[in-house]
Amino acid sequence: MMRRLSRKQTLKVVKELDAFPKVPGDYQQSTASGGTLALVTFSFIAVLVVSEVRFSLTSRMKYQYDVDCDLNSKLQINADLTVAMHCAMIGADVVDVAGDAAINYKNSMQMDPVYFEMSEEERIWHNSIREIREAVADEQAIQEVMLQTGYQGLRHVRPSPTKKIHPFDACRIHGSITVNKVAGNFHVTLGQNVPFNRGHAHISLMGQGTKQNFSHRIDHFSFGSPEAGVVNPLDGDEKVTIDNKMIYQYFLQVVPTKINTYKTRMDTYQYAVTEQDRPLNHDQGSHGITGIFFKYELSSLVISIDEYHDPYWQLMIRLCGIVGGVFATSGLLHLCFTSLYDLICCRLKKSKDSKAGGPVPVHQLPMGPAAAGTPQVPLAPTTAPLTPTGGKILLPPS
Repeated sequence: MMRRLSRKQTLKVVKELDAFPKVPGDYQQSTASGGTLALVTFSFIAVLVVSEVRFSLTSRMKYQYDVDCDLNSKLQINADLTVAMHCAMIGADVVDVAGDAAINYKNSMQMDPVYFEMSEEERIWHNSIREIREAVADEQAIQEVMLQTGYQGLRHVRPSPTKKIHPFDACRIHGSITVNKVAGNFHVTLGQNVPFNRGHAHISLMGQGTKQNFSHRIDHFSFGSPEAGVVNPLDGDEKVTIDNKMIYQYFLQVVPTKINTYKTRMDTYQYAVTEQDRPLNHDQGSHGITGIFFKYELSSLVISIDEYHDPYWQLMIRLCGIVGGVFATSGLLHLCFTSLYDLICCRLKKSKDSKAGGPVPVHQLPMGPAAAGTPQVPLAPTTAPLTPTGGKILLPPS
């Protein structure tokens, strides 16, 4: 008995704590406007829920910045460019700010004679590289999509050149050089390089009248291990000139980058580039050495790019907020519109009644059908109360 009472008391207390009381169906009224608003509300909620779920299932990239503490590692420079001069007339090497020179150690940087004019297949391949680079430069999100999807991009395998009758007129410089991780200068200039203590020199057997043309085409230029899917700012660049005393300078800001996505993990380098070219004229104060110079500096920061998804509990919270917020807002709008409608209708009804003269008083109602030719005499108004008797209304005498 005590257990039953305690259970009833418990249920009573629980019912009193009900925060969602139910309204009896007899007190509920369905309207066409309410049904229309309900359909619109449910459709809007469905659209928002689907878009929110799709947004949560799509991964995003998170960028973090930190100080680069890796001071002992080496830097690898990867290059593939074609210069419109014979290989015997030019040399390629690197000199860093520490004075160390990397002069094609172990023949890692190869120089092959080629034609500067490209075949149709080579032109299509080179234009594809340039178009991808320009698209990524215009919209950075394309690079993020390439990393998220694991897009390998155009592999760096150029088509075989078409053999021609005339001899080769250009030199393809391609390969990699490992240097110290400090600022330096990778350059291609006139003359073969000759190393000596704490430096090097370029010695050319050609005279001043030798025809020089440093028109060049860059198929690839990067730092670190070459990684597929990473587009570099100089890929597909081309410079053509008829001036034989031109200097081309590229100023590069190199940033170490760690990429961690669901498709790939890589440690690479990104860089921003500013380029300048000018003709040499000592009489007008434009001094220098003809050639192509890539002057790079290392950033003290390292960028970490991580792919991630939002937690599922955040999705549930946002979905609850969408459903509850739309329901509450639609109910509030419906209440405002119905109240405004009722207010306008009531005022219009009152204005119509006032124009019609209001309701007819009881003492002015006719008592019966009028006899033919007998005029109706209206009853005089009175303020005496009406007394019901036997279901008939008795009027006081006039």
